[in-house]
Amino acid sequence: DSEKDLDNAIRGHKAAMANPNVFEKAKEHSRQILESYKESYNESSTGQSTGIKEEEKDPGNVARGLKASISNPGVSEGKGQRKKEA
Repeated sequence: DSEKDLDNAIRGHKAAMANPNVFEKAKEHSRQILESYKESYNESSTGQSTGIKEEEKDPGNVARGLKASISNPGVSEGKGQRKKEA
């Protein structure tokens, strides 16, 4: 599906922009590609977006993900606590 491929390419360029290990020249190329598709990218944004609207998410998957993050020792105490409250 070409729309899905385009979405994946856009996500890849956004990931490149957020990756500190990517050279500035490559980031500039990704900026140009995103601008050509009229996609915005906020470099100061630290949140991750899946591109899935909240109402499209499977509640069971969301609950399993939250439960997994609570029991994951790699998740900081503060984040685990916020997820318990959600």
